[in-house]
Amino acid sequence: MNTSMQKQSPAASSSMIQGYEVVIGFETHAQLSTQSKIFSRAAIAFGAEPNTQACAVDLALPGTLPVMNIGAVERAIEFGLAVGSHIAPRSIFARKNYFYPDLPKGYQISQFEIPVVQGGAVEFYLGDEKKSVRLVRAHLEEDAGKSLHEDFIGQTGIDLNRAGTPLLEIVTEPDMRSSLEAVAYAKELHKIVTWIGICDGNMQEGSFRCDANVSVRKPGAELGTRREIKNLNSFKFMQQAIDYEIRWQIEEIEDGRAIQQATVLFNPDSGETRAMRTKEDAADYRYFPDPDLPPLVVSDDWVQRVRASMTELPRVMAQRFASDYGLSDYDAAALTQSRAVAAYFEDTTQSCGQPKLVSNWIMGELSRRANADEIEVSASPVTPSQLAQLINRIQDGTISNNAARQVVEVLWSAPGSEVDVVIQAKGLKQMNDTGALEKIVDAVLAANPKNVEEFRSGNAKALNALVGQIMKGSQGKANPQQVNELLRQKLA
Repeated sequence: MNTSMQKQSPAASSSMIQGYEVVIGFETHAQLSTQSKIFSRAAIAFGAEPNTQACAVDLALPGTLPVMNIGAVERAIEFGLAVGSHIAPRSIFARKNYFYPDLPKGYQISQFEIPVVQGGAVEFYLGDEKKSVRLVRAHLEEDAGKSLHEDFIGQTGIDLNRAGTPLLEIVTEPDMRSSLEAVAYAKELHKIVTWIGICDGNMQEGSFRCDANVSVRKPGAELGTRREIKNLNSFKFMQQAIDYEIRWQIEEIEDGRAIQQATVLFNPDSGETRAMRTKEDAADYRYFPDPDLPPLVVSDDWVQRVRASMTELPRVMAQRFASDYGLSDYDAAALTQSRAVAAYFEDTTQSCGQPKLVSNWIMGELSRRANADEIEVSASPVTPSQLAQLINRIQDGTISNNAARQVVEVLWSAPGSEVDVVIQAKGLKQMNDTGALEKIVDAVLAANPKNVEEFRSGNAKALNALVGQIMKGSQGKANPQQVNELLRQKLA
């Protein structure tokens, strides 16, 4: 549930490696969740037969003109509002010129000098430390097509289904100082765009693609030469690629070789990055304003309408969880990693009225099992009503925490089971008969005079040994709190 907030080893999070400071910036392409392309009415459904979703505009046939998709603009505005950006009242589109077989027009329509979203920041936790990465911009642009190499012997096919798909390119300042911090940022950004619904976040399908700009330098020196790792499509590979690139650059510099600016790809099989081409600068693309598209004008009224329609943002919900439910900032942030988990927490809390216990169970036992099954807590077999009932049974003394974990094990393997039925069937009810418990306590004290003497001599740990014997004698059904109280009364 909460991998982006797990505590990591100091080495993994260190910004200094072998005396070098790591500097990382990100460029992320988020595919916007519109039904049609950014400048045409062609569909963008994933997995269609090649070249079945490319219309005349996407193919750049003579006489066609682009028409702006208002839905793409509104999604860009939503993102800007979510991260505290300035929404430009007037932005312009430009032609980014380069030749590639899957780029039908010979240029890509993008935004350069004046993007629609400017500034802002993404905040997240790295362990229990709060971090913030500044954003430079987020601009609208169209995607290119796709080259197909595997299906043809000695040839390359071109699929133009993706050509014209709406993208929001999100660019950061070089604020990150470790691979761990970079991955935590990427996960938070992924959470934001999926939370507000502007992107489905499917990395395997290319809906959320990250490029990491990595460089190293001696402390206090100017920024080093960066190499851009392209198209990182999983958080696991992202960390592996950045770590390898950092080590490679340091070794190159230590061996007296200069780093050349380049675009590189990561090979998951070898765990290495390799140069694909020299890295272009903005001047290489010969940007100029697109004469077919007028300036994009976003009125303040439009921004306010979008703001009013937005769902509660994760950071706002986390603040509410902390103030309304008395949770720590860390717990509140953890429970708002996804809308589904947040809803699961609130549904359970409303049923049992124990927010801290609900938080503990979600972040503890349920997350452990969910992570093992590679599912989200909200998709677990244990429903909010079942968890609430389980917590009620702990609170009223019916079962212990250990017994509750046994109940969860049954609920996990047999969805739909009733909590009370499981407790009864497995004989998990705590012993509430004081007289029966007192007999067990007396028997344990009589059989363990050494532990009794050690406790009375000041060895507090001896009490634990006696408690263990009593729990064994009661087959784990004694209430631990009641056992402790009874023991202390008899040993006083």
